Formats: sequence, C-alpha cells, structure tokens
Amino acid sequence: MKQEVLERLQINTELTVEVLHGFLREEVRKAGFQKVVFGLSGGIDSALVAYLATGALGREHVHAVMMPYETSSPSSLSDAELVVDDLQIPFDIVPISGAVNAYFETVDQTLGQSATPLRRGNRMARERMCTLFDFSAHLNALVLGTSNKTELLLGYGTQFGDMASALNPIGDLYKFQVRQMSAAVGVPASILEKAPSADLWEDQTDEKELGFSYDDADELLYQLVDMRLSPQEVIDRGYDEELVRTVVRRIMRNQYKRKPPIIAKVSGRTVGIDFRYLRDWGN
Repeated sequence: MKQEVLERLQINTELTVEVLHGFLREEVRKAGFQKVVFGLSGGIDSALVAYLATGALGREHVHAVMMPYETSSPSSLSDAELVVDDLQIPFDIVPISGAVNAYFETVDQTLGQSATPLRRGNRMARERMCTLFDFSAHLNALVLGTSNKTELLLGYGTQFGDMASALNPIGDLYKFQVRQMSAAVGVPASILEKAPSADLWEDQTDEKELGFSYDDADELLYQLVDMRLSPQEVIDRGYDEELVRTVVRRIMRNQYKRKPPIIAKVSGRTVGIDFRYLRDWGN
C-alpha cells in the first residue's frame, strides 16, 4: 500500500470508538429502543460490532445470535464464543441448516436442477437475517448491521441478507480500518489473524472470491471515493489498469444494493421523495 494512502487510512481509534458509542446510544434511543441484536459469525466485522455495542449500551442491552450452517467452519463458532465469553453478553445459537436445506429440497425439484453455490449462499445470508429480525421482534431490539465500507462499495454482500439492518456502526470503516479498530477494542487474536470469510461454503474466503485482497481494494477505493480521483487519475498514479477498472465496475454495478427500493411517483407526496421526515419523527 502506497505510503500516502496508508497514512490517510489511519484513524484515531480512541476518538472513533467514542463517536461510534455516541452514534449507537443516540440512534437506538431515537428509534424508541433500548436493546440491539446482531449476528455474530466469528469474523472480525461482527466481533467489532459486538465490542462497540457492548461498550455503548452495556452487556444487558445487547444480544448476539450465532447461526452456523452445516458447512461452516468449526472455528467460526468457537471464535464467536470467545467474543461472548470475553464480553459476558447474552447469546443464542440457531443452526440454519434445516431451514436452508428444506427450501432447496423443494425448489431444486421444482426447477429441475441443483442450486448453485451463489444461490445457496444468498439463501443462507437471508435466512440469517430472517432469524435476526425475528429475534428483533422477540427481544424488542434493533438489528445491527456488520457490513464494512469496503464490502458496501464492492457490493460484496447479499441484498436483504447480511446488508440488511436498522443501524450499521461500521459501514463507514474500510476493512483496513476495521482491523485497526478491532485491535484497539480487544477483539481476540484468533479473529484478528484469520482470513476474512462469509463462511457460506467450505474453504470460502472473501479475497479468493473477489480475486484481489482487501488491502488492494481499500487502497483503490479510498482514492476513487474519498479523494474523488477519476479512474484514469488512479491508473496514472501507477496502479494496474485492469484492477482499477474491475473495482470501478463493481462500485457502479452494485449501486442498487446501497439504495432503498425505488418508488414510482404518481402522487403529490411520495414516500422518500416529498414525504420526508427524520428517522425519529413521532418518537
């Protein structure tokens, strides 16, 4: 990573923790809630959310849900358990294999073919979010998101799956910064050191699936998004043209995932266009 970009990506972790604690306390309260619930995968992103939420709201106001599938790595569950043991927060383990497999047993017969790994992975992600929103209703708790800025920009997530939430405290942190923050708040070393993975199928890793590393992505994304350089300007700085074009295509192609559903305007006041109020309106 070029020194200039590396320096720009460095953040004041102490100040950022303070800001995110304030964000969580204020936004949870403004929405009329006291508790939050989130999926804890054993990965670095959800672990960081667990530490931030506990620090902001207190352990009695957070609830973690672990949702393993039959092909999930055993280390994912054991790492998630390290987090809840360290924080002493309430949690539940809800395996999703039965629900996901039952769906595909029916649909594979209907369609006459077996589901691809992508379809199966998307179903797992949405099954997990269905579970979280059910827990949300049961606990009267807001669902916290665990997608970081790198994933959101690249579209590396499932719409209405892992990208769905009521609040996301880490959505403006690049993966590089998530690592900084996680080390600062005390996320266990086994989580800090392992390869990032959505754990959707055996031996799956994020970087293997993306075709490039998170560090390479963050270096380009910071220049394209935060510095507002054009793709050609980034290429002229010595970066591989094919990689730059690939990243730009991903940002543009996945814009629809980052936006709420588009409503066709046929009246004088349309939700989200003319009928617009603050999130805490009425609370």
